[in-house]
Amino acid sequence: GSHAGISVGEDGATHQCNEDIALMRTIPGMVVLNPADHYEMLAAVEAAVLHKGPVYLRLGRLAAESINNNDDYHFELGKGIQLHDGNDITVVATGLMVGEALKAVKSLEEQGIHARLINIHTIKPIDEEIIIKAAKETGKIITVEEHNVIGGLGEAVCSVLSEKCPTPVRKIGVYDRYGYSGPAVDLLKEFGLCAENIEKVIKEELAK
Repeated sequence: GSHAGISVGEDGATHQCNEDIALMRTIPGMVVLNPADHYEMLAAVEAAVLHKGPVYLRLGRLAAESINNNDDYHFELGKGIQLHDGNDITVVATGLMVGEALKAVKSLEEQGIHARLINIHTIKPIDEEIIIKAAKETGKIITVEEHNVIGGLGEAVCSVLSEKCPTPVRKIGVYDRYGYSGPAVDLLKEFGLCAENIEKVIKEELAK
């Protein structure tokens, strides 16, 4: 799926699909992929070709910063990647929001707050093991997605934790509304899908 999310920008609400992950998750046997950058996209395409079964690959239009261009990078369907270590709280992000979340946790580290960051490139089947482990070790979860909070990454994470490791979860995303026309970067800030807001929410959750 191309041109997904608020970052489609000036094309406006008619072209900003913020419900695609939710729709695709309900299709039996469908694998749902949401790569974070160019490198992960290439790996996801290769994995999709080799996979026997239907695959939905979500792609946005806004350029994403490279975060996976390292020798240690390994892509596996259904396996999340821990990008930053920490035991104070966990941020679970997907797609374009992984880069923003990484900026936030690095900024917080300079302030003495150690947040774990997990990149979930495969939303279905989701990596239950890495999510449960993070919940047990950090006690709080924040999910970040450029998608409606209904039916997306946040609810996928909540579904896992409600059954296997009840843990407080706060979702950052599009809250049951349509987007509108405007510069992509401005829209992301308007909807709170930026490093500054992620950092703010983390501090709010830790203060509780």
